[in-house]
Amino acid sequence: MASEEASLRALESLMTEFFHDCTSNERKREIEELLNNFAQQIGAWRFCLYFLSSTRNDYVMMYSLTVFENLINKMWLGVPSQDKMEIRSCLPKLLLAHHKTLPYFIRNKLCKVIVDIGRQDWPMFYHDFFTNILQLIQSPVTTPLGLIMLKTTSEELACPREDLSVARKEELRKLLLDQVQTVLGLLTGDLLSNLLQSPSSAKLLNQPIPILDVESEYICSLALECLAHLFSWIPLSASITPSLLTTIFHFARFGCDIRARKMASVNGSSQNCVSGQERGRLGVLAMSCINELMSKNCVPMEFEEYLLRMFQQTFYLLQKITKDNNAHTVKSRLEELDESYIEKFTDFLRLFVSVHLRRIESYSQFPVVEFLTLLFKYTFHQPTHEGYFSCLDIWTLFLDYLTSKIKSRLGDKEAVLNRYEDALVLLLTEVLNRIQFRYNQAQLEELDDETLDDDQQTEWQRYLRQSLEVVAKVMELLPTHAFSTLFPVLQDNLEVYLGLQQFIVTSGSGHRLNITAENDCRRLHCSLRDLSSLLQAVGRLAEYFIGDVFAARFNDALTVVERLVKVTLYGSQIKLYNIETAVPSVLKPDLIDVHAQSLAALQAYSHWLAQYCSEVHRQNTQQFVTLISTTMDAITPLISTKVQDKLLLSACHLLVSLATTVRPVFLISIPAVQKVFNRITDASAQRLVDKAQVLVCRALSNILLLPWPNLPENEQQWPVRSINHASLISALSRDYRNLKPSAVAPQRKMPLDDTKVIIHQTLSVLEDIVENISGESTKSRQICYQSLQESVQVSLALFPAFIHQSDVTDEMLSFFLTLFRGLRVQMGVPFTEQIIQTFLNMFTREQLAESILHEGSTGCRVVEKFLKILQVVVQEPGQVFKPFLPSIIALCMEQVYPIIAERPSPDVKAELFELLFRTLHHNWRYFFKSTVLASVQRGISEEQMENEPQFSAIMQAFGQSFLQPDIHLFKQNLFYLETLNTKQKLYHKKIFRTTMLFQFVNVLLQVLVHKSHDLLQEEIGIAIYNMASVDFDGFFAAFLPEFLTSCDGVDANQKSVLGRNFKMDRDLPSFTQNVYRLVNDLRYYRLCNDSLPPGTVKL
Repeated sequence: MASEEASLRALESLMTEFFHDCTSNERKREIEELLNNFAQQIGAWRFCLYFLSSTRNDYVMMYSLTVFENLINKMWLGVPSQDKMEIRSCLPKLLLAHHKTLPYFIRNKLCKVIVDIGRQDWPMFYHDFFTNILQLIQSPVTTPLGLIMLKTTSEELACPREDLSVARKEELRKLLLDQVQTVLGLLTGDLLSNLLQSPSSAKLLNQPIPILDVESEYICSLALECLAHLFSWIPLSASITPSLLTTIFHFARFGCDIRARKMASVNGSSQNCVSGQERGRLGVLAMSCINELMSKNCVPMEFEEYLLRMFQQTFYLLQKITKDNNAHTVKSRLEELDESYIEKFTDFLRLFVSVHLRRIESYSQFPVVEFLTLLFKYTFHQPTHEGYFSCLDIWTLFLDYLTSKIKSRLGDKEAVLNRYEDALVLLLTEVLNRIQFRYNQAQLEELDDETLDDDQQTEWQRYLRQSLEVVAKVMELLPTHAFSTLFPVLQDNLEVYLGLQQFIVTSGSGHRLNITAENDCRRLHCSLRDLSSLLQAVGRLAEYFIGDVFAARFNDALTVVERLVKVTLYGSQIKLYNIETAVPSVLKPDLIDVHAQSLAALQAYSHWLAQYCSEVHRQNTQQFVTLISTTMDAITPLISTKVQDKLLLSACHLLVSLATTVRPVFLISIPAVQKVFNRITDASAQRLVDKAQVLVCRALSNILLLPWPNLPENEQQWPVRSINHASLISALSRDYRNLKPSAVAPQRKMPLDDTKVIIHQTLSVLEDIVENISGESTKSRQICYQSLQESVQVSLALFPAFIHQSDVTDEMLSFFLTLFRGLRVQMGVPFTEQIIQTFLNMFTREQLAESILHEGSTGCRVVEKFLKILQVVVQEPGQVFKPFLPSIIALCMEQVYPIIAERPSPDVKAELFELLFRTLHHNWRYFFKSTVLASVQRGISEEQMENEPQFSAIMQAFGQSFLQPDIHLFKQNLFYLETLNTKQKLYHKKIFRTTMLFQFVNVLLQVLVHKSHDLLQEEIGIAIYNMASVDFDGFFAAFLPEFLTSCDGVDANQKSVLGRNFKMDRDLPSFTQNVYRLVNDLRYYRLCNDSLPPGTVKL
């Protein structure tokens, strides 16, 4: 090596060149290689030590520390002990000499390198490692440095990474736990309390907050960071004392003391004072410490008293934050606080309510109701929407807590509700006010109603939804109060809406709303937006009027439903959706939205209408008939291509609910329903948009197919309904049934695209009808299939002609899949066999390859649907489809599997393995013949095995799938194997036990060692246990030694240590711990061995 001085100059120029803008990537790679080679040399660390003490170049220092880091973490075993001693002595000296002048990131990196040495050598070879840190903290000059070392030690030693053996990890944790008491005493007693310069005790909280100089503030923030990390892993125990909590709460006050901030900014002229922002940061750090303690659900008995004290101190802070005085409204106080402090404080309140409220509520010393009053103030003065959302979450948790408390102890329901009634009513009123433009326009207008988030809702929709959830939860607890609060507000807005009729004038081009003044338009806009929100609120509460409380709350519900029916009819009659307005871009969408929401709210009451229907079915009361027929009068005009989609779809959904949920007997005889039938079956009428067409057809089909509630079979009028259904389906499938297989041929009469449109439109409707009937009575399904029979046969005849058009095949297979799931019994065995045989013939190996490899996602979807159909077939009980098993297994293993096995893409694999699993699960006797005789004669303990080659091939495919990176497939297949073992004792079968068991265990262990599927560590551990437990003796005596022998990268001595450490425990927790230990230590030994210099002799 060159001289140290020359090497340093060379390294500095290399580093400068590497980070220069003009250096090419090629040159950067050369420099990188050069630096890596230098770092690998034995003794390079001596140069680095010189570089560190002699350079001011940040890049060079960082590089030198990286060399040390690599040496300590990867090559330490092979470093001579003399060199280790030298490094252990030089690096801390270097740190002490330069810590004040080094850039902070270099200093922190140097601390980490020294802690890394401690991680390897303390206490055996580096016995003063921890005492040095404590001394640094105690000496005023080096306190900050000591705290940085302490935090790094907590981070690196308490939960160390992979590169240590399990025994060493356990030793380090124990060593650290022994120091906790001392460290906490040092941090809170000597440092933080002294800096507060005040006597300790609870009196403290009311005293003004001391003003800290910059140095003290820095030390406090480092000490609090240390505490936060310590609290993340130390157990709650006697070490966390009341005085420690009090001290931390003191610092939490720094976040909410505006006066002290102001003083700080007044005194800010003196250099040494801390800015308000820095003080706020102390508050944030203190809250982080408190939240670490709070998040631990397990609380030892003696800790409960501390909790109580903690909440009393929180109560004090909350009072402070929400204090109303003339100079400051609560909101402006909150706006002045640091945003992250508010965030931490809200987190704290959430933890309090979700984890500890049930503990604290029973203490008479804790004023829960007053706490809720403060929380109320805090919630409704949040400066940001996100903050408000987070607080609503806390109320939701509180309401859930109350609901479950009442459910579990019905006796004192009244007492609980009386205690909290005022708070809940107040909450309800305020949340309702917050969603209304009348009270909260400025804030609501800031909400975005355009952009969709990950949950497919806009910011406004999320705001409304979360608010309505709170309203609904209060309704559940206090139904009468909630209803009497909400309904009058709805009434007020309805009056405005229903009064619009008087402002409608007829103009040349149609009807116009004669409201033009800007102020009036704005007020109308706000009123319509509020009405829309309140309609959603009323819809959300529908579930609280049905079931046991139907009779008790009947009158309230009837009032609501009558109002809703009136409103929907009014909107449809005066056609508000087509009216001209002064501000069309604003008012027209508002009017459409109110109309759509009134239909949706009425739809929410369909279960109530169904219960009403069953209560009155004997005396078909006029009131009920009027409700239904008026609703139909409101729906029918909207089922038209001239109506906007939003409104059209709301009407269609309401129609589906009437037909499916309510099912009144007289529905089909209502003229308005007849009108819809005629419109849909009229070939000349313009077709609705796809989604609406599907919904209307589903409703009409259900009116004819679903049994009427509370009527005996002989009054169901099936013959008439059957004829009507057949003519409905006939009209819907008219064009489709006229298609011929030659429709694809070159000499076809109709363009291919038109044919595809007919196929798409017809199949989407028919598939939906079948899907909706699949869970119904046999009679309904029978009629459905009779009507569909011709269309199904046409589909089967067309299928081969379209086999190369994957978009059409996809839709056809979707239709067949739905048929198989819903109507296979009705289709009958011969025809079902014909369908399966057609598919098996069409999907040749070439066709499968074309679909999977060349047609992209649609092609893969086609194959997946085909496999799904086969999944339904193999699950069918009885002997009917058993003859297909050999060809289905052959298709899977000889045709599909070879195409996808080596492809990295997950397409088709999940479906294929599900089919294989279902084949085994539902046809176990196809492989294992179990006879009564065999089980009686215990001598023949093994079942006869049949179709062994197919079984072995399937198992091998499962084994292969565990060697692939796709984690979802891995999880699914592991679950399948475990299920087969639970249900059919797969691992115990002779063929599995003798030829496959340990191969699977080996693969799963290798997966753990390679860390390729670490998210599934627990599932893999359990599976290994279940497999090994079939033959523990064989596992310990034969497999484990063999596994260790075959492991490369570890020597004989290490292998015997690994073997010895694997205890012969046979219970699940201990066994899996042993597996994780084996895997961890195997990785650790490999890491150590890789880092030894060549030719090293290991003892």
